[in-house]
Amino acid sequence: MSDFIEFSTQNWLLFLALFAIAGMLIGGEVLRKMRGVSSLSAAEALRLINDQEALILDVRDGGEYKEGHIPQARHIPLGALRDRLGELTKAKDKPIVVYCRNGATSQAACAQIKKSGIADVYSLSGGLSAWQEANLPVSRKKS
Repeated sequence: MSDFIEFSTQNWLLFLALFAIAGMLIGGEVLRKMRGVSSLSAAEALRLINDQEALILDVRDGGEYKEGHIPQARHIPLGALRDRLGELTKAKDKPIVVYCRNGATSQAACAQIKKSGIADVYSLSGGLSAWQEANLPVSRKKS
């Protein structure tokens, strides 16, 4: 035990970084739970899209969207989401799957959509990266 204490005092910066990273990981999960946002894997999202005709929402910027997106995804960048929430109310009876590049931005978008009164909203866990890792199709056409 004394070796551990000696090691930790000599490497306090390393331990500080460890606690900071652990805090960010735990804090991200706590924030997600507080926002009430549900996450889906790529396979679960695909099932929801096929079975319930879920609306797919891409909240990345325009350049990223043009590089590739999920087929039939509606593009509303996060910065414009507040002004364009009315477009989503038309699909209020369908679930909405929101995604970004890696899943972090879509969490904030889902929380904003839920505040507007749309309850059936999901974040694609891992974002477009997870979608591509699951070997699911990506389109470069404007939808």
